[in-house]
Amino acid sequence: MKAVTWQGRRDVRVEDVPDPRIEEPTDAVIRITSTGLCGSDLHLYEVLTPFMTPGDILGHEPMGIVEEVGPGVPDLKAGDRVVVPFQIACGNCWMCLTGLPTQCETTQITGEGMGAALFGYTRLYGAVPGAQAEYLRVPQAQFGPMKVPEGPPDDRFVYLSDVLPTAWQAVEYAAVPPGGTLAVLGLGPIGDMACRIAKARGAERVFGIDLVPERLARADRDGVETYDLRAFDDEKALVNAVRDETGGRGPDAVIDAVGTEAHGSAAAKLAQTATGLLPRKLSGPLAERFSIDRLGALYMAIDLVRRGGTISLSGVYGGMTDPMPMLTLFDKQIQLRMGQANVRRWSDEIMPYLTDEDPLGVDGFATHRVPLTEAPHAYEMFQHKEDGAIKVLMQP
Repeated sequence: MKAVTWQGRRDVRVEDVPDPRIEEPTDAVIRITSTGLCGSDLHLYEVLTPFMTPGDILGHEPMGIVEEVGPGVPDLKAGDRVVVPFQIACGNCWMCLTGLPTQCETTQITGEGMGAALFGYTRLYGAVPGAQAEYLRVPQAQFGPMKVPEGPPDDRFVYLSDVLPTAWQAVEYAAVPPGGTLAVLGLGPIGDMACRIAKARGAERVFGIDLVPERLARADRDGVETYDLRAFDDEKALVNAVRDETGGRGPDAVIDAVGTEAHGSAAAKLAQTATGLLPRKLSGPLAERFSIDRLGALYMAIDLVRRGGTISLSGVYGGMTDPMPMLTLFDKQIQLRMGQANVRRWSDEIMPYLTDEDPLGVDGFATHRVPLTEAPHAYEMFQHKEDGAIKVLMQP
């Protein structure tokens, strides 16, 4: 089959690889009909290269048709249309039963000290072959795959794999009070969808902050009060502008949907880049123990949120020596929540929004649809934010 493989920093290729097969009773094999290109895939494209191995299959946002199931998968059959969560979880352990499948005790990568296995996402999360491919082996298929109805296009449901539950959890963790205010830093796919969900769930005012014109224009059309970073002399001026709209206090909650792609200090960027250029035997352990995140967005969130407010992190951070402003966090009595999205925890709450009325705008959410064979170009275009690329879907 054809699959998108990682070969090195900024080097992905579509190659022929062996077809997946049933290996365990709880496996399924699905034929991919749509698969997303995620912002966190760009971390593998550049920042997290020390944890990758040439030939790794990328991708973690799939949906498709069941081809084959193992004997331990009673509720799926060939021909079922399914969306597959980006994390692999059993559904039966203590963590799963408490709504934390990202911490599944059956699939935890204990050797790396990490949580549940993820599709297509470095050795830290199991180096499981990913979903930017023609076919996908799905472990723990008795729990993960979500059956969806025939009829609507893939766009209606494919975001259940990652974008929708990640944005939903970000809003849930933000705990915006009824009639409250929310600021979202970063209007990429997750930030954009978080704005839509927050408005649909009753936030009175939603402020969106970014510096990419196409992202700002799209959010503005959806009724978000947008702020262009480039229009301010510095970040403090932007913070003051938002505070002026919230009684001088700041918003009740801030979602950081930027993460490690933030435009932080030059020193942190240099450290990340230098680590990625080291020999693999040195770069992996060094990056895992001593890497530095670029925390510009998080610092802004801390400055922006009102006292007693909540910061919800949905952007991926990966460093271990981040200089956190603990005095400010403590003094402002800020609540901080974060983590990978627990897909199956939220999927039943999200499904009623995926109707013909399309209140979240999922049917037109993708800005680009490309064949799988154009994946290298799609990665380059998405990284450089060219041609208005905000969300890319690939079809094998």
